[in-house]
Amino acid sequence: MARRKSSKDLSVEELRRLLVEKQRIARQERLERFRKTGRVVTLESDLEAPRLDSLRSESLFDDAGGGEAQAPRRRALDYFLLTVEVLAVLGLVFLLFNGLEVIRELNREVALSLEQPTLTPTPPIRAVVLPSGHTPPINGVVRPNDAEIPEHLRPLVQSLANIPVPTPGPEQARRIQIPAIGVDASIVQGDGWEQLKKGVGQHIGTANPGENGNMVLSAHNDVFGEIFRYLDQLKPGDEIIIHTQRQVYVYVVYNTVVVEPTDVQYMDPTVAPEVTLISCYPYLVDTQRIIVQGRLKSGG
Repeated sequence: MARRKSSKDLSVEELRRLLVEKQRIARQERLERFRKTGRVVTLESDLEAPRLDSLRSESLFDDAGGGEAQAPRRRALDYFLLTVEVLAVLGLVFLLFNGLEVIRELNREVALSLEQPTLTPTPPIRAVVLPSGHTPPINGVVRPNDAEIPEHLRPLVQSLANIPVPTPGPEQARRIQIPAIGVDASIVQGDGWEQLKKGVGQHIGTANPGENGNMVLSAHNDVFGEIFRYLDQLKPGDEIIIHTQRQVYVYVVYNTVVVEPTDVQYMDPTVAPEVTLISCYPYLVDTQRIIVQGRLKSGG
């Protein structure tokens, strides 16, 4: 029987193994005692350690079998998510586009609401008859000739007489000279009965001297100074001189014509600067009108 070695005779390695074995035995006894008293504690170290090769084989099996079964599901899920993302992007693009259209429409509506309609200038009321009409003077008595005005238009003529006279300005005609027939008279605004008692009247709304358009001037031929008595003696080339506060304008006669009182087209606007002189005709008969037209020659 071999003699037991004393602790002095043991090597360090042998002492370490003995100490580990003693701790293991003590631990086993402690566990056994716990089991007997009902306090069972199963430690992971007590379980049989699985073999490495078995773990590898089971993992590969699971990966192969489970992976093959789950692959179609994953692909379907990926396709579904991709479809959802595409639809979401398309929806966002649609919303942005629709939003831009809505904004543009709102801008158009706002612009339309802010835009003021272009106002068409109200054309001046066309005269019913040429101005300066009156009855022939009998025993010094003269009055407007209402008979030459169509009866249904007489109220309109009366309303035209109430048109306000423009405020005097430096661009308005103030004086007329016609050297060929010795005319030198003042010009007033308006060609109604009362205005023509004062001199030559300019039809309200017609062009000022030097402006593009037709400046219409009227005066009597056999009453109130007989200013335009000799219009029928004017010839093409004769001068009509119009003064304003600042300038002098020279027009040259190019046409003379005798017309009916209702031939109001001679008062229509013109493109170029022109002047139209109107008076009753013949002298002391006054059943017609004489028209003298001139074009601007110079001004300034």
